[in-house]
Amino acid sequence: MESPGRRASPAMPAYLRDLRSLRVAVFHPDDADGQSLVQQLDRIGCRTQVHWPPPPAPAEGMDVVFLAVRPDLVHQDYPWAKGEQAPTVIAVVNYENPTIVEAVLRLGARAVLPAPVRSFGLLSALVLARQVNGEMRHLQRTLRKLETRLEGQRQIAKAAAILMRGRGISESQAYELIRTQAMAKRVSTVDIATSLIHASEMLDLGR
Repeated sequence: MESPGRRASPAMPAYLRDLRSLRVAVFHPDDADGQSLVQQLDRIGCRTQVHWPPPPAPAEGMDVVFLAVRPDLVHQDYPWAKGEQAPTVIAVVNYENPTIVEAVLRLGARAVLPAPVRSFGLLSALVLARQVNGEMRHLQRTLRKLETRLEGQRQIAKAAAILMRGRGISESQAYELIRTQAMAKRVSTVDIATSLIHASEMLDLGR
């Protein structure tokens, strides 16, 4: 039982607990800012790899990429930064104008670290960027599931319409027939609907 006047310590968020296990790629020139960035990441405990100019893609398994967004590279494309499994990207900028901001947005950066790089702000940017990236991945997975479910409902509705026309039955009877067939064959209603649609299309081709 908790002692009077003592509060239980909240569990440390995973994004803070995992800092020392992070694999971090630093795509930054070997200048004062680049060296300061790497030193601070080393102090945090991250495992860093440094490259400049940016390679075609970071090494496999990288969790975070710090990328210097420079005026001479603003039009470079980074396809590895897109997609659900992309690493968390943090843009490092030492100059700000609409072109740089557009490049940061196109990159899909989850945070921006201004240069000159200082000791204050790096940890917050790293943790918040990873949290945002994690939430975006969750939203993408949820959206994909919803899209799959919606497409399945469309297939079922299309199959029901085929049954209604072909057998002269009501909508509720068509849906019930699809469900009954799915239970009997131990497959999903979407599988039954897809088979019905395919069979109908084959019959149409044979006419």
